[in-house]
This record gives sequence, C-alpha cells and structure tokens, in this order.
Amino acid sequence: MEEPGSSAPRGANGASRPRLEDVAARVGLSTASVSLVLRGVPGPSEHTRQRVLKAAADLGYRPDRTASALASKRSRLLGVMIDVHNTFHAELVDHLHTAAEEVGYDLVLSTQTRTRDESTAIDTLLAYRCEALILMGPVAPVPVLAELDRKAPVISVGRRVVGVGLDVVRSADDDGVGQIVDHLAGLGHRAIAYVDGGKGVIATDRRRGYRSAMRRHGLDAQIRVLHGDLTEEAGDKAGRQLLDSGDLPTAVVTFNDRSAIGMLTALWRARVGVPGDVSVVGYDDSPLSRLTCFDLTTVSQNAEEQARQAVLAAVERLDHGRTEPREIVLTPSLVVRGTTAPPR
Repeated sequence: MEEPGSSAPRGANGASRPRLEDVAARVGLSTASVSLVLRGVPGPSEHTRQRVLKAAADLGYRPDRTASALASKRSRLLGVMIDVHNTFHAELVDHLHTAAEEVGYDLVLSTQTRTRDESTAIDTLLAYRCEALILMGPVAPVPVLAELDRKAPVISVGRRVVGVGLDVVRSADDDGVGQIVDHLAGLGHRAIAYVDGGKGVIATDRRRGYRSAMRRHGLDAQIRVLHGDLTEEAGDKAGRQLLDSGDLPTAVVTFNDRSAIGMLTALWRARVGVPGDVSVVGYDDSPLSRLTCFDLTTVSQNAEEQARQAVLAAVERLDHGRTEPREIVLTPSLVVRGTTAPPR
C-alpha cells in the first residue's frame, strides 16, 4: 500500500492509479482505518469493511506491495518451491494460495525443472525477500535445510525431516501404501509388485510401507520391488519389464499416480486387461487420477489440509513467535476407483 501523501503512480495508459487516500475519501474514513480493512486486520466493523471493499473495487484500487513492504520492513510473502512436472504440487499450490490469502499473506512460486535445480529455486525465493519457505518434497541434505532455516523459517511439505528444528507437514506415507496392500490382499491378491520411487526419504517411507504390509499379510515370499522414479516413463518401463519377465503379478502398486499412468499405458499397449488381468494402484489422488479415462485407485494425501497446516506453521513462526519445531502427520485415505478388482 502507498504511504499517505505519496504521489500517485501512473498506470499503463498514463492515468493516475487510485491511491489509498482516494478510497478513504470515498468512504469518509481515515487512511489508517481503510488500511486496516484492506490488510484484513481485525477491528473495523463488518459494515465498515464492506463499504471499504466496495469503494476499493469501484475505484479499481490495487495495493502497492513494494511500497507497503518498504514501509513495514516486511514483505508478507511466503516462498513456495514446486516441481513444475508434479501435478500434485500444482494442486497444493492452489490450496496454499487460498490459505495464505485468508491470513494476509501472498505467495511467490519458484519452480524446479529439468534444467533448474532445487538450490536455484530456493535462492530465487530468498532474493524476493520471502519471509518463510514452504518446500515441496525437498531433496537437499538435512544440514543444508538446517542452514537455510537460519535464514528464513522452513516448512518441509511431504518429506520427513528429523534431527533439526524444521517444521514438517506430511502424510503418513508408509501407512498410505499399507492401506493399498490391505485393500489388494482383501480382494484376494497375493502376487503384488511394487514400483519404487527412487532414493529420497518419501520413496523410502513408501517402500517400507509396502514391505511391512506384505509381511503383515504373510506374503514375504511375494515381495517384488522394481526400480522406478517419479515419472510416467518409469512406470512404463517397469510395466514392460514385468511383461518381458513372463511372470506377471495380479496387482501392481506404484510410487505415485504418474508412475501408475505409465504402468497402465504399458499394460494397455500389450492388451493386458486392467483390472481384469492386473490391478493397478497409484498414490497422490492427483487430478489425472480422477479422469474418467484412468479412473485410478489411489491414495489421497488431503492436499487442502496439508496446505492449510503449512501456512499455519509459517504464520505461527512469523507472527506468533513460535520457536519449537512441529511435525504434523496427516493420515492418508484410500480412494477406490476402477483399476482394482479381485484376481481372476
């Protein structure tokens, strides 16, 4: 927001952009009162709030975030690092925006791509004066994350981090995969293979959940882990490996929905029926899994609640002085759709 008395900046067409003083004059209130409403600070009555918001909308007023940050010494920005190829991350960002707006913060997004690594993405967030960092499944070593937390509060979303004072919001990944195996075993499956997700902490937890659940059902001899990663290509490759082996399982659990879609592609290409011949299960309940063409049985991590808890953790650190680290572990839930059925 502009400070009172500042000159009005020009818009793209050369016209003066409405100022805070213009909104205040329209409703007959002080700039301080109008500022409280526009920043979402408690105090003004609901009637006053509605009048101010209507006047701002009528005038086309938009806060000057740069001037506001300089005046308050705060940016009120939360930095979010995402993998641009991860559809689940995209869904989390949607919910993060809503949660941040409700508490008067905004987001700066920085992406990981095939040519842009995690370190670069995080450096960009710091350059934009983000007050806290919400990192989606960070892969950096724990000491690196701890050093980063000394620059700005770090909230790790999805990845379990132990031994340092970071906030963590995650789903119980081992339990989620365990629910999948329980579901398949309950349908009568015994030959249940697993497509791994690589070397990261999240992949380790999900792999452990698979092994533990298989043992719990007395299926130790049936444990079968195939190399994989986070991509559709990995699922497709694992599917071709199973087909070439001549020993096709009756069910396949994959690290995530993207891998599951690759698996489905390989099986359909070979004219293997799903779920008639092989049941397939993903993980994440991503928007792709809900498409009718896939109708994928999967596990929901409750993206909306993860986002809400991540923003809450940041606000507690920044506005309420909490210093003790907190780990929020949400219970995932199985979503049964059309890619699982009893074995023939």
